[in-house]
Amino acid sequence: MENMIIFVNGSINSGKSTVAKLLALKLPRTALLEIDALCECIAWMPLAEAIPINLENAISVIKNFVKRDINVVVPYPLSQKNYDFLIQELKLLNQDIFVFTLNPPLEIALTNRGERELTVEEQERIKYHYEIGINKPNFGTIIDNSKQTPEETVGIIMKSIV
Repeated sequence: MENMIIFVNGSINSGKSTVAKLLALKLPRTALLEIDALCECIAWMPLAEAIPINLENAISVIKNFVKRDINVVVPYPLSQKNYDFLIQELKLLNQDIFVFTLNPPLEIALTNRGERELTVEEQERIKYHYEIGINKPNFGTIIDNSKQTPEETVGIIMKSIV
């Protein structure tokens, strides 16, 4: 299997992190890059200012892993603009790049699942993500993961990448 970069796209509370963690465990030599962890480095900065910096930092980290023949799984909500930027910056690495978007119906994304209690701000951000189409982009593969376990979603992704 060739090395690859896999983006797990979707709105807040769509299951990105859970699926990405399981996927990273299934693939050999795979790093999990939580861009949200990079956000914490500059938590004081307004989100609109922080996103471009976080994406640039993510690109640097991805390149570092790829240079060492390590696969990378990245859970993150991708707008078309951010997707275009990431692909432009990463295409010269000559790695397979996959994008899978988790797209549960909005009413499911807005519910508390597992141990996560959504804040009002997160609920508003989810609605915004669905309004701008993060859940149904014009790139990658879209998966309605509302009626399957995270493990089943990982199975679908694994069949697509091998």
